[in-house]
Amino acid sequence: MRGDLFPAESPDSPRTSRELLGRCLESGRLRIGEVLLGTDFTLRHLSDEGCDVLETHWDPHAARLIARFDAQGDFRSLKSAPDLKRGWLLEAGSLEGMELALEFFYPAALGLLLSWLRGSLRPNPLRETLDRQSGMYRITQLLRDDQALDLIGCRCGEGCLRTVLWDLSSGNVVTSLPVERRTLDDFPPDRIPLLCREACNLLIAAARPIANGNR
Repeated sequence: MRGDLFPAESPDSPRTSRELLGRCLESGRLRIGEVLLGTDFTLRHLSDEGCDVLETHWDPHAARLIARFDAQGDFRSLKSAPDLKRGWLLEAGSLEGMELALEFFYPAALGLLLSWLRGSLRPNPLRETLDRQSGMYRITQLLRDDQALDLIGCRCGEGCLRTVLWDLSSGNVVTSLPVERRTLDDFPPDRIPLLCREACNLLIAAARPIANGNR
């Protein structure tokens, strides 16, 4: 995947997230998470492709509110959860506007991808993340590997769209996710990947009651 967006030693390699987004549009990578991008700088839900009757927005900041609640009106604590509501069209008007809207839909997605393409993204294994916890979350260090795998399979596999780049510990890979959710090899050529470099706060919070039972 690196080759089509970031040719090695090329002076045309993207230097910013905006340039990277432009490269994605040019190469036909128009799908990111549940969002479909248009080369006319429009954004809509993937499931609304071809739909003519949509609520139209012209301010990229509208993405903040669209991404805040699901179709039932419940707050979306995880922006990369597969529950983005449908029925909207955002006409960003420019590459800059599209970049801003994507930052509301999927925070840091383009920045993380740019770092990965540069080879500078360093995923943190779960054990290192847990070892940093203090206070009420320090108990998560008691989480067993089998419990961690079950939790990751449920929370990350079913509840999140990001590709998990981190392992349980050095040399101890996450086996409870399919290979396509753990690597960017053979990533679909029409998609922009959402990357996860370390376990999020929601996963840590979910691990706490499980680890507490191991006292």
